[in-house]
Amino acid sequence: MNRLILVMLAWLAAGSPRPAFAAVQPFSHATFGQVLQVHVREARVDYAGLKARPTELDRYLDEIAAIEPEPFARWPRPDRLALLINLYNAQTLRLIVDHYPVASIQKIGLLPGAAWRKKVVRWSGKVISLDELEHGILRKEYHEPRIHFALVCAAKGCPPLRDEPFTADRLDEQLQDQGRRFLSESTKNRWEPSTHTLWLSPIFQWFADDFTTGGGSVVAFVKPFLPEAVQKQMTVEPKVRFTEYDWSLNDRANP
Repeated sequence: MNRLILVMLAWLAAGSPRPAFAAVQPFSHATFGQVLQVHVREARVDYAGLKARPTELDRYLDEIAAIEPEPFARWPRPDRLALLINLYNAQTLRLIVDHYPVASIQKIGLLPGAAWRKKVVRWSGKVISLDELEHGILRKEYHEPRIHFALVCAAKGCPPLRDEPFTADRLDEQLQDQGRRFLSESTKNRWEPSTHTLWLSPIFQWFADDFTTGGGSVVAFVKPFLPEAVQKQMTVEPKVRFTEYDWSLNDRANP
């Protein structure tokens, strides 16, 4: 028995390999969920209230900033993707709060697009921009076009901001639901049967390559997310036109 104990101690001292599941550190998005439940109603944000009480939002961003890159790389893909989407949305809320009151995210900074280039995202031991998070990490590494239904840049023209965080166990369901909700918003996406025209958000123009990977078309990608009645009316390839993007702030004070 003593010999067995000595062998086990030597094995532990040598650094036994950790089981695969130990590499996955559970991460709770509950703090962000509290922020969204309190401050988001029907995709509109109570920025004034959030500015007055930013503690939970800051705590969530602190929790994400503390994640080490090597353990994160071993998380399952849905866990990583859900976290990065939430990080984008949470940091965007913080950016708006930092400049509130502001009429639009486009009004932040002196040059066009300055808000997305600000180094404000604490991630993986660095401070990066929202642009780097979206284009350099999410789009480049994950190749999931449905992120464009989930990333919300504080504009009314964006997809709707959910009042719950994205989570690994429900990620596919949530992304599908986001697609259906976004495609059903007639100010952004609508079907015009008289002219057989499909009006789409400029998002489908800006990121067309993301939606057509593999040789498909934008229409083929969005069709399953459209109402069933509209799908049945699309007997031939429709004309595609793009709606105007509304950059005004998705503020509950400005419905």
